[in-house]
Amino acid sequence: MKVMGYATIFSMVGLLLHSGWAEEKKSPTLFARSNLVAWCIVPFDSKNRTPKERAEMVRQLGFTKVAYDWRENHVATFEQEIQEYQKNKIEYFAFWGTHDKATELFAKYKLTPQIWQTAPSPAGKTHEEKVAAAVKQLGPLVEKTAQMKCQLGLYNHGGWGGEPENLVAVCQALREQYKTQHVGIVYNLHHGHDHLKDFEKSLARMTPYLLCLNLNGMNTDGDKKGQKILPLGAGEHDLSLLKIIAASKYQGPIGIIGHTNDDVEQRLQDNLDGLDWLLPQLEGKPAGPKPKYRTFKSW
Repeated sequence: MKVMGYATIFSMVGLLLHSGWAEEKKSPTLFARSNLVAWCIVPFDSKNRTPKERAEMVRQLGFTKVAYDWRENHVATFEQEIQEYQKNKIEYFAFWGTHDKATELFAKYKLTPQIWQTAPSPAGKTHEEKVAAAVKQLGPLVEKTAQMKCQLGLYNHGGWGGEPENLVAVCQALREQYKTQHVGIVYNLHHGHDHLKDFEKSLARMTPYLLCLNLNGMNTDGDKKGQKILPLGAGEHDLSLLKIIAASKYQGPIGIIGHTNDDVEQRLQDNLDGLDWLLPQLEGKPAGPKPKYRTFKSW
């Protein structure tokens, strides 16, 4: 039998690597469907879906993770929501706020979702005083989430507490005071219109603590012009923001939001279509036809 030379072997290995045959299992890319989290889909749905309908809808759209937001009328179906996600192989990724019933159910089903809590904007004369007040206010929740073995995500929702530098300062102080690493940041673009000018610096500052980054279509002063929530691809800054995110060191989950009173399935699909339109452009490919949105009309 003729033995192949080293040059031939190396050439074949190179072809395998180039073709991807040697990479049987690749880690998901940042914007892959498997890395996306459906967010703001429970109270924000004109069809008021049941837990069963919602879980099936999320699965059919290709999501594998849900961040669960709720109102008081949803408490009665907390357990059914968990059960339906399990049936549909959907990860119960995060829970907005806190509720004793939810805590009991997480223990019962051995779930450890991220707990998303709006970062407080306490009174204080100095930055240091405000950080100290925020740490004091959040202390009990830090201890509780540690016992639950859940990460705690400080959530930007405007005010002093929604500023990236303050989110980082409070997060650092909590980690230091409580000797823990389970406290982090959840950043929402739809609450960050004032951060557009220095988003790259803000993202770099937050990245070491970032647990989830939630996307939104973004126009300058959109929150002041009735354009706060836009589907991806409809915002003038969407491509540049995605380029910044893709080039950053952030490799965590990416949230896709509903957050309107439309049929949330159509709204999520609009966002997914917009994302699919933007992604080839990140690679320098020409933009194809813009998405035909179901829940949004261009101006």
